[in-house]
Amino acid sequence: MSVKTVQAIINGQTYTLTLNNDTGKYEATVTAPAKSSYNQTGHYYPVTVKATDDAGNTTTKNDTDSALGQSLRLVVKEKVAPVSAITYPTSGAFITNATPAIAFKVTDEDSGINESTIKLTVDGSAVASEEINKKAVSGGYECTYTPKSALGNGAHTIKVEVSDHDGNAAAAQTVSFTVDTVPPTLSVAAPVDGLVTNSASLVVSGKTDDTTSKPVTVTVNGEKVAVNENGTWSKTITLSPGTNTITVVATDKAGKSTTVTRKVTLDTGAPVIRSVTMTPNPVDSGKTFIISVEVTD
Repeated sequence: MSVKTVQAIINGQTYTLTLNNDTGKYEATVTAPAKSSYNQTGHYYPVTVKATDDAGNTTTKNDTDSALGQSLRLVVKEKVAPVSAITYPTSGAFITNATPAIAFKVTDEDSGINESTIKLTVDGSAVASEEINKKAVSGGYECTYTPKSALGNGAHTIKVEVSDHDGNAAAAQTVSFTVDTVPPTLSVAAPVDGLVTNSASLVVSGKTDDTTSKPVTVTVNGEKVAVNENGTWSKTITLSPGTNTITVVATDKAGKSTTVTRKVTLDTGAPVIRSVTMTPNPVDSGKTFIISVEVTD
């Protein structure tokens, strides 16, 4: 008798093998499954081989066979790298919280994220894996980490790295941001608090600065004022009769602000002389007299 057919069953598909006269073996060129075998039982696709002779006798071998089982386990690896993204802080952000909840997401739709490869570094220092909170989501993990110690004021960089179960590494993601917990400095040179003036036009001026997150914006009574490179600023306002409250606010890029207020009174009415008396009048030469003037304003 002779062999009639040789078949291989892989991932539900049946393939017929043909005799290679040069090697004496039955062969077929098969396209591997499109998905990684990592999520299959045992991390492989089981293969079944059936050989049938002309008389109808059939021999079947599969992955459980004691002799050939190991050679009937097809391992398929994906080549697509995982995807990672840092969701907070965003690139270039200025934040006022020195212990920000850093958040990022890693996903892989085939072999899946290898949790042990999730790596976060803050300013070049690796964060211990157990300190990263990892929440399983479809295809991967949403991760958060809050620094135990406050980050210093200034620039910081975070980096996220991860691989899937087939060893494909995602492109490292980095984000740089700035922590600023200190409000800007603000001085108002003019006017002095409590100023009384008869001019409705008043120049408000001063200087501002912030070592961490320039430029600083300045408003006077809610209106934005141009700030020079050296931090000086000036704005002319129009006073209303009576007491005026002038509010100056300096705000840095992180949103921290400093406020200074000044009270200025506009008085344009001249005093009124109501009466004048001199006692005694007439007065003897060389003697004193009292002059009394009644004035209102």
